[in-house]
Amino acid sequence: MQILITGSIAFDYLMSFPGHFKEHLLPEHLEKVSLSFLVDTLIKRRGGIAPNIAYTMALLGGQASVMGTAGSDFGEYGEWLTKQGVDISNIKVMDDKLTASFFATTDQSNAQIASFFPGAMADAPSMSLRDIEQPPDLILVSPNDPAAMDKVIKESNELGIPYIYDPSQQIVRVDGETLMVGVESAHGMFANEYEFELVKDKTGLSLKEILGHLDFLVVTLGPKGAIVYHGEGEEYINAVPETQILDPTGGGDAFRGGFLTAYRHGLDWRACGRAGALAATFCLENEGPQTHYYTVENFVERYKENFADDDSMSVLINSN
Repeated sequence: MQILITGSIAFDYLMSFPGHFKEHLLPEHLEKVSLSFLVDTLIKRRGGIAPNIAYTMALLGGQASVMGTAGSDFGEYGEWLTKQGVDISNIKVMDDKLTASFFATTDQSNAQIASFFPGAMADAPSMSLRDIEQPPDLILVSPNDPAAMDKVIKESNELGIPYIYDPSQQIVRVDGETLMVGVESAHGMFANEYEFELVKDKTGLSLKEILGHLDFLVVTLGPKGAIVYHGEGEEYINAVPETQILDPTGGGDAFRGGFLTAYRHGLDWRACGRAGALAATFCLENEGPQTHYYTVENFVERYKENFADDDSMSVLINSN
């Protein structure tokens, strides 16, 4: 099964402030706030939801192809992704723009002030599934320029290619009608617990009504694990215990990469959810969404340690 991951491609610029923002915000003067925070650290990381997901899929030895737009500063990032086994042939570089960038400053209480510069992501609607030489078997519609997401959904339906809907960060940006269109013709859907409540609120649909449109729905619950809803019922997936948590960034993307890898191998819903949970934990134990590393053998061994009753993940070794 060939899976195409559509979504944002970005750089993350993460800074730390050795104090507390609240100590410098005066409620009575917020209408004229003008502040500059001297930070202690600055870290630049490779990011963007689509490459984050594809990176985990590549680690697990599977096909991982990304469709999206990047800027003139993407060269080294693109070369690195290729070396990891990610297909970037469907990434369009906009030479007159910079790659989308996320700027976040975090204080000592984990409060955060952030900005997102769309850059080349604004040109994502210029891309078309019709331009892909070999159409995929399945498409993941992850957060991107909203118009680009709408276009992928429309073309997926026209071309008869099933898609999984993953609106996550863009849920707050789009209206209920847009979300309704995304849900109604989707093959499956991903969302975290809070995002799913927003989807229900904005669309006016109940869980039962949403499930009526989907083959499956995955709702991630953070440290509580995840629930996979499907035609025969639902599976509660326990989170995999971590040795440490260095950074939560990208955990959800890693979950999707693990889940989709098991799904493309035809494994059952419980195994798909467990593969996602383990992939997420590997990510949480490292700093950044693309710094974790393991071999397929490492992954399978740890899977068996946590799910002793399940040997299904051995298929990953046999396929590599």
